[in-house]
Amino acid sequence: MQPAPEGDVGGWRVGIDIGGTFTDVVAIGPDGGTVRTAKVDTRTDDRVLGLIAALEAVGLEWNDVSDLVHGTTMVTNAIIENNMAEAALVATRGFSDTLAIGRQNRRHLYHLDLEPKPVPQIPPDRRFEVDGRLDHTGAEIEPMCDESVARVVEEVVGSGVETVAVSLLHSYADGAHENRVARILRQRLPFVSVSHRVNPEAREYERTATTALSAGLMPLVGRYLDRLESICPETTHLHLFHSAGGMASIQALREAPLALAMSGPAAGVVAASTIARDLGLDLAISFDMGGTTTDICLIRDGEAQVSSDRELGGRPIRQPMIAVDSIGAGGGSIARLDHGTLRVGPESAGSFPGPACYGRGGLLPTVSDANLLLGYLEPGKSLGGGLWLRPDLAREAITPLAEALRWPVEQTALGIVRVANAAMMQALRRSTVEHGIDGRQAALIAFGGAGPMHAVAVAREFGMSRVIVPAHSGVFSALGCVSAEMSYSQQRTVRMPVGNWDAAALDGIRRELRDQVSAPLHASGFRAPDIVIQEVAALRYSGQSYAIEVPDPDFGALEALGQRFVALHQHLYGYATDEPWQLEAIRMRSSVPVLRKRLEAAPRTPAELVATRTLPCIFDVGGSVPTPRYRRSEIGAACPVQGPAIVEDDFATIVIPPGASAFADGNGHLHIMTGAGQ
Repeated sequence: MQPAPEGDVGGWRVGIDIGGTFTDVVAIGPDGGTVRTAKVDTRTDDRVLGLIAALEAVGLEWNDVSDLVHGTTMVTNAIIENNMAEAALVATRGFSDTLAIGRQNRRHLYHLDLEPKPVPQIPPDRRFEVDGRLDHTGAEIEPMCDESVARVVEEVVGSGVETVAVSLLHSYADGAHENRVARILRQRLPFVSVSHRVNPEAREYERTATTALSAGLMPLVGRYLDRLESICPETTHLHLFHSAGGMASIQALREAPLALAMSGPAAGVVAASTIARDLGLDLAISFDMGGTTTDICLIRDGEAQVSSDRELGGRPIRQPMIAVDSIGAGGGSIARLDHGTLRVGPESAGSFPGPACYGRGGLLPTVSDANLLLGYLEPGKSLGGGLWLRPDLAREAITPLAEALRWPVEQTALGIVRVANAAMMQALRRSTVEHGIDGRQAALIAFGGAGPMHAVAVAREFGMSRVIVPAHSGVFSALGCVSAEMSYSQQRTVRMPVGNWDAAALDGIRRELRDQVSAPLHASGFRAPDIVIQEVAALRYSGQSYAIEVPDPDFGALEALGQRFVALHQHLYGYATDEPWQLEAIRMRSSVPVLRKRLEAAPRTPAELVATRTLPCIFDVGGSVPTPRYRRSEIGAACPVQGPAIVEDDFATIVIPPGASAFADGNGHLHIMTGAGQ
């Protein structure tokens, strides 16, 4: 972040994570040690007012804040709900149906009654074609004439849209044709998205679909940013957290709204990566369970895994993003019977009315209702705003489901929790086993409002022996926002065979990419010596469909680079060959490292650990067991906790089942030994 403006008397740094159910806020005082935290309901009707409410919850006004970074699910929800602006598409003549053709694969292989693929975001009557064509090297094989450009511009304007995507064939190799069309379109329309800026990579369908999403999101994000800037004083530096794991300026996000697609989950992963580095963990998995989803990500050697190829709402997105696997299983996820099978999520009760136990009119059974009936959540606990957890309402909500299953209510509640946990374990397998990694060797870093409640049971079932619940775990994604560094990422197709290596051409591509990712940082006032550049090479055997990422490549030592690729291929797939390889793409990341004082929540070290209460909890079908409850602030290395136990702070509940044990380190992180494998 930039330093606070001269004369600023506030000096507070604030991180705000606007989730689907709750908005979390962490504020760090001018001394670097004072920390305020809060959790408020998410205002889906007015996100800006919700952000202001978050500031008020920690006793701050805009003038108190020198730096504010926030993550948001706004873009994620807009894509999933298909709530985007109507856009037009300009494509090369003969290729406007690329969006409809896609990859010709079915989403549901054995469900012929379901739609085989998503309906194209842009319908045929808003897809237009322009003359001119490039080959895969960027060489012009058909010139683009002024008459064709003028015609297509009039067609786009006549369609009545305010935003347009321009995606021309092979423009990743040369953006001249796209720039020519876009320059005239910008004179007539407020929002224009060009593919060689959004995703300068091969794969025509994915690049076009990504550019179309960007165009559809530009009005939504642009107007939100306009309103945010209008109420933010000049003394406050305002940034948003982006999907690749850093913060970005308002201006950069106007042109690249898709960078916010996984904004909120990425912030928690970055904070978890910091914990992994601090604790010297070679392998860790972040486990963020909130009210709507559970987000899981693999962390190796203190660095979160990044992916440039994923789907959201059934639509491909080619953007560098933290490789988060999100599933619809959160505290507000609704349980139901589906053809006699108990299922949980992805439908959620949201922040309003919320779970039945909130007493705000919710009638359907949720994971939170089940956790309350099992005794994990404390009956009568205040949620603030005049709300208390009501087990009677939770029981009323779960009873119809229990009757349909012919199970006792408590057994049904246990079933709801176990079904939700099973979905989380599937996500753990996708993030580890499917990448050739033994996840049992990893530590599970659990956070979010509900993550520590489920983490030990999930880890134990998966075979993991260690769970870490970091300090400030209930508002951890907001902590990730406030401690973020400014960064930008971009990936570009190269397609350079090792047998036909062109070092000069590669140097030119790398210079262009370096200039592109550094430009937003220069615009924010940072000098070249402040900027750190990181590279990842995507290598593949000639003829392979997908590439393997090799971090920090040395392009001056091709033999060594090839050996690294072969070793990674052997590790991931169990075999490797001596066939020639090629450099498929380069991903580059620019950042400005930020030195921050480590936030500590050092526990007390009482002579004897005393429970606040002892209440019955159900951990298995065998019935309830007396379970002591402790305040998290009372636990230290000298006072370990033996399960069964419940540990609580203001925003999170940690369940330590029988057979597990826990202690807190000097920084307030709780280490739980699950007992798996014993």
